[in-house]
Amino acid sequence: MSSVSPASDNAAASLDDVLVGEAVLGVYRQMFAALARDSGAVVDDPELVDVAETLLAAFADAGEDGLSREQMRYVCRRYPAEVFENRLRVLKGLGAVREVFPKPNQLRYRASFTSVVGLMFVRRMMLDGGQSEMHRLLALEQLNVADPRMTPEQARDGADGLARAFRLWSVELVTLTNGTIEELREQAPKLWGTEEILLRAERLHGAILRRWPQLDRTCTDLRAAIYAYGDASRRAAARLSDSAGTTRNLTLLPPETWRTFTRTASREDLAAVLDGFVFDAPAPWHEPSAVVTAVEDGPRATPPRPAPPRPSVPDPGLSGDTGSDTAAAERLRGLAEQILRGHDAIAVEDVLAHDWATARRMLADLSSIHLHPELPYRLVWSDGLAVRPEGSPTWVSPGRFERTDR
Repeated sequence: MSSVSPASDNAAASLDDVLVGEAVLGVYRQMFAALARDSGAVVDDPELVDVAETLLAAFADAGEDGLSREQMRYVCRRYPAEVFENRLRVLKGLGAVREVFPKPNQLRYRASFTSVVGLMFVRRMMLDGGQSEMHRLLALEQLNVADPRMTPEQARDGADGLARAFRLWSVELVTLTNGTIEELREQAPKLWGTEEILLRAERLHGAILRRWPQLDRTCTDLRAAIYAYGDASRRAAARLSDSAGTTRNLTLLPPETWRTFTRTASREDLAAVLDGFVFDAPAPWHEPSAVVTAVEDGPRATPPRPAPPRPSVPDPGLSGDTGSDTAAAERLRGLAEQILRGHDAIAVEDVLAHDWATARRMLADLSSIHLHPELPYRLVWSDGLAVRPEGSPTWVSPGRFERTDR
């Protein structure tokens, strides 16, 4: 007898383990039946989830009588028949929809409460990535710790579960921080309410340690996981804030997105981005190297310097020598006579060359002649502007160069 009883005890223990495992799997099947494409895969079409949600809502309104197959089809009449049949088969196979009475030729069905709760849980997870569930879990554990019926083993299991959740959360946040900014922005709800979660978790840690000092090792693991989550969430929030720039507007696309678009988009897509925008074309003679040189040689902001001491001798005033350059004046006079060719006035556009480099030098010389105080010539401009897309130059402001001594 003694040789047989251990075998029977082992068989009974194994059977209990199997029954417990099947019960757990049964709850899981009912919870996620709405998200199952078949008995072993998750749906990849949102419409399939909509069918399950429509059916569960109809069962809630039907009451204890349940629904018949014809009533279920009528409720889901806007979905194709093959889609409805597939979803009903999956929901029945996973236990989300069952017969009202387990007997042959059953015509009426009822829905599982676990499936409805599971779908509500999934909807909340979609909104904030698990933030609300973590708040609920911390609040529930706080109530459990305050319950006098709670045992140290139950407290240890709860603390271990929270530590595991915080560690996984920290790993995910670190991965997001080191990944692309687009993915971090998509998962931004996981960073909401971080300080409140940390505060609740630290309070729970302190409550467990005060009531059960023997769980110090478990509480140490929990505290380390909490601090790791806090550090990871702060780093992720800092990078998210930096990507938003000075506007702090997370709806604006980050620079990484624009760079990725410009590298991968076609020519037509790039042109479509600028469709409808009008830009002032830059001057053709402004070479990039010249712009860089001009910026580098530009004046720098310097602190004000004190004025030098004034001399004690009387100030003789300005000198009568204006420093006029006779050679330069004669050169400009000869150029002016060459441009006028014996006439008293000439249109500016008639003396401009077709290339911009030569036209720029000509305009500079005409301006120098106009501004020279000893030369009897001047430039007169009008307020109009003529645009000639096919001409050179493409735009002309009417003006004339004329003598002033006649």
